[in-house]
Amino acid sequence: MSQFDLPAFEEEAHEKWAHSFESNPSRLEKFYINVAFPYPSGAMHVGHGRTYIVPDVIARFWRMKGKQVLFPMAFHVTGAPVVGISKRIANRDEKTIRLYRDLYRVPQNVLDSFTDPLTIVRHFAAEYQRVMTACGLSIDWRRRFITVDPTYSKFIEWQWKHLYEAGHVIKGAHPVRYCTVDDNPVGDHDLLEGDKAEVIKFTMIMFRYGDAFVPCATLRPETIYGVTNLWANPTVTYVKAVVDGKAWIVSKEAAEKLALQDHKVEIKEEIKGSDLVDKKVSHPLCGEITILPAEFVDPDMASGMVMSVPAHAPFDYIALRDLQQAGKYKEIKPIPLIKVEGYGEVPAQFAVEKAGIANQMDSRMDALTQEIYSAEFSKGKLFEKYGGKPVRVARDEIALLMTEKYDSVVMYEFDIRPVVCRCGNKVKVKILHDQWFLKYSDLEWKQEVKDCLKDMALVPPEVRVEFDRTVDWLKDWACTRRVGLGTKFPWDTTQLIEPLSDSTVYMAYYTIAHKIRDIDSKLLTPEVFDYIFLGKKSPDLPEKKKLDAMREEFLYWYPYDFRFSAKDLISNHLTFQLFHHVTVFENQKDKLPKGMVVFGMGLLNGAKMSSSKGNVFLLEDAVDEFGADTVRMFLMGSAEPWQDFDWRNELVLSTKKQIERFYNTVMEIKDATGEPHDIDRWLASRLQAHIAKTTEALDNFQTRQALQEAYFGIENDLKWYRRRLPKDCDGSRELHELCSVWVRLLSPFIPFTGEHLWKELAGEGLVSFASWPKMDAQLVNEKAELAEELLARTVEDIESIRKLISLTPKSITIALAPEWKYEIFRTIADSGDRNTVIKEIMKDEKMRQRGKDATDAAKQCTTLIHRLPPYVVDPLVHNPINEQEVFEAAQAFLEQEFGVPVHIADAERSGHVKALTALPFKPAIIIE
Repeated sequence: MSQFDLPAFEEEAHEKWAHSFESNPSRLEKFYINVAFPYPSGAMHVGHGRTYIVPDVIARFWRMKGKQVLFPMAFHVTGAPVVGISKRIANRDEKTIRLYRDLYRVPQNVLDSFTDPLTIVRHFAAEYQRVMTACGLSIDWRRRFITVDPTYSKFIEWQWKHLYEAGHVIKGAHPVRYCTVDDNPVGDHDLLEGDKAEVIKFTMIMFRYGDAFVPCATLRPETIYGVTNLWANPTVTYVKAVVDGKAWIVSKEAAEKLALQDHKVEIKEEIKGSDLVDKKVSHPLCGEITILPAEFVDPDMASGMVMSVPAHAPFDYIALRDLQQAGKYKEIKPIPLIKVEGYGEVPAQFAVEKAGIANQMDSRMDALTQEIYSAEFSKGKLFEKYGGKPVRVARDEIALLMTEKYDSVVMYEFDIRPVVCRCGNKVKVKILHDQWFLKYSDLEWKQEVKDCLKDMALVPPEVRVEFDRTVDWLKDWACTRRVGLGTKFPWDTTQLIEPLSDSTVYMAYYTIAHKIRDIDSKLLTPEVFDYIFLGKKSPDLPEKKKLDAMREEFLYWYPYDFRFSAKDLISNHLTFQLFHHVTVFENQKDKLPKGMVVFGMGLLNGAKMSSSKGNVFLLEDAVDEFGADTVRMFLMGSAEPWQDFDWRNELVLSTKKQIERFYNTVMEIKDATGEPHDIDRWLASRLQAHIAKTTEALDNFQTRQALQEAYFGIENDLKWYRRRLPKDCDGSRELHELCSVWVRLLSPFIPFTGEHLWKELAGEGLVSFASWPKMDAQLVNEKAELAEELLARTVEDIESIRKLISLTPKSITIALAPEWKYEIFRTIADSGDRNTVIKEIMKDEKMRQRGKDATDAAKQCTTLIHRLPPYVVDPLVHNPINEQEVFEAAQAFLEQEFGVPVHIADAERSGHVKALTALPFKPAIIIE
């Protein structure tokens, strides 16, 4: 018998697979899947592994089901990230060099060349392809491209022509995330930290301080009536600056931000924060108040000064309480101004004290604050003396009042921090003028996307809510940059199309990527792409024969059937691509995306994976240490694709042992020659269910559930099968068919082992293209399965009892329930209301004569029915087995198992008191 040797299996398979997965149009029905292409700026980790192995398992499954499957791959290199990396390496940034030298293990001579961003891209694109191949991904690599290829740039220009002509590309002023070092707007992919940060509009409340204003930013301008004090950080140095001709006192950081937001700012002098403490400020709507010290005030948040509303802000309430407990500022009292049911007269005080919060460092404070803010906004009303309006109405009205009458202005800030560019610089909010935007705010465009979503299959279904929310929420998107790699913006060639905006319809490009490179990019006019993708004919098209071939490819493959991507991309890329598809393929509903599968996140030993923080396990290392099949099976078996998974090396090692056990089992039983027994009919019947359930799970992208059925389900059945075989019997010749089915069911998960075993089974061709097993209804034997279920449960009960008693048994009696208990069982199981059926049973004269025995049996049967699975209860009612025959046929097996005589008895005739507990499908066990 050949030995289990994963590296050898991998080498064998790679030789066979060299060009096997190159897919062309055929007479077969197509199945086109794709996955978010990677940004090759570093080595792959096991989180990437899950992202790309899931679609590979699905691709392999559908290929075996007879579909013509396309699974392509490319590399996304546009944008500023890789430029930032090259700059940091050129500047000898030690942290970056350590990451690439030590974690990614880039040779020094190669690392020295990383001052060129394209060198980084080419190096890691090659590494990605090598590692993906090592993982067994069945990709058509002919279609590989990178997003700075000249032909791809022409495709992007064509796409944007349609967006522009549809009125979706506009020019204007807008607040955006901005890196002042790169002098460039930044998108999600440009950020090291804060990729979820949104730009929020704050109202600056202007408090008078002598000849100057002290501005405080707030999202709740209606709380001005309850301001009792301001907070200033005594350790911070503030500045007095002339802002638009008026003196303001703000933090240095705020002065820099204001200068980016259409304000003329001139710093005049510095002021110590400690010098501001105990000074008085005033506002017409709250009167004169005092500036109090608070080191929690962040100079990098908004203006660096905070207004305090202790009646409605838990942090303010506790900060004031701390000072007062130290004997200071006892004259300041919270001023309630909003009534909200369930939160007492002073909501912040009520919530803090109810929760038993001792100080500001309590981890529950953020959630408590959000709870109060949400409750006040949704259900709160201002007191009558402050207008009496609901908070949701008063908020906007008072914000408008502030700007019109009380010198307030708007300031933009992030909702979360820090926000850090890949170059290492802190990102700020800047108002850009003459900036190009995609007009995602367009309500008609949004409706087109919503209509598209209605017809799409989304996995899991719960993400539909998130897609809908994103479509509603999306605002205009800054779609150009001045720094980075990418396609030049057609209407301003000094700018580039930003990375999320050039990666939205590339799924269509995959269909022609391997053929379009044969045409000079200079010949690729918009008319060429109009013909390939939209069928619009025009005179003088170049290379018409080649264009026809590409048109044929596109028409065969498009639309894609499913796209796989991470759930954090719903808020941008996954939704953007729908906006772009409905425009580019306007009036071509049959070319719109058909489905998406959304992934969960990857954890390493319980913590989120992060290359920048070094918390990763490289995919190549995992493959080298455990084998590609082990990595694949662990990643598929640890969670469903949309759930978060946790990589733990000790658990991965156990997965390798499971594969070895599978391999050895197949090798041991594949050549069995024995005659079939009754147990073989049971095994064949069980196998049909595993085929059906595995198929159904993979149809629904439930890779974990499929693996549970295909591996553990069959393995457990084989354990019982071998246990039930007569002495000196290794199994029947029918096991060869089971091995064939088993290997095929598992080959999408562990294809290297699958290919080797397929050869050992003398299977025809590659298992990767073998036919997927189909359930044979004629082999389903419900009674055989029910009989073995009864037997297995009884064996388990006997084993449990033997563990509880200390005596060595001399004999075992299995007492079977009498027929009248079966009548009760069937009546209860068939009843619509199992709680009242006992009354119906007791209307029967024969049952009434049994008195308490009948009522007790009814209660016991009801409990048993609730505990038994439906697949047992239903046949017991409609197609019952003869328990006497089952146990008599298995008597020799039972005596062999337990080493003592086993007697089968009628419960009522046995004379033993324990026998009276016998129920249908649960005989009484008497051990003597």
